[in-house]
Amino acid sequence: MSAPATTAAHGHHEPSKFHIYVQIAMLLGVITGIEIVLIYLPFAKWLVVTGLVALSAVKFLYVIFYFMHLKWDKVFCTILFFIGLVLAGGTMWALLQLFAAEASKPLTSTLGLLLF
Repeated sequence: MSAPATTAAHGHHEPSKFHIYVQIAMLLGVITGIEIVLIYLPFAKWLVVTGLVALSAVKFLYVIFYFMHLKWDKVFCTILFFIGLVLAGGTMWALLQLFAAEASKPLTSTLGLLLF
């Protein structure tokens, strides 16, 4: 009995992780270039912001899954990462609401006018 044929025996080989990293880095560079060009295009502000958020989300997912190695980690580690991300986002949102421009306006009262 012969050993099962591998893909290397047929002349096919999987690209190394180095080549995958280089390809992803080039893709991230192209997406960054698209983001820069998108800023200067005469589109509605909401459309530009939506496009930038979508492109940034794609870049974020590529970075965390490949460069932070979440693609090859256990699912539990990925879940922990996203739990921390949600907690950090909620904390940021709460702080922005707490210290928003409306919340930082001085209170006007008659007591303040009586003191001065």
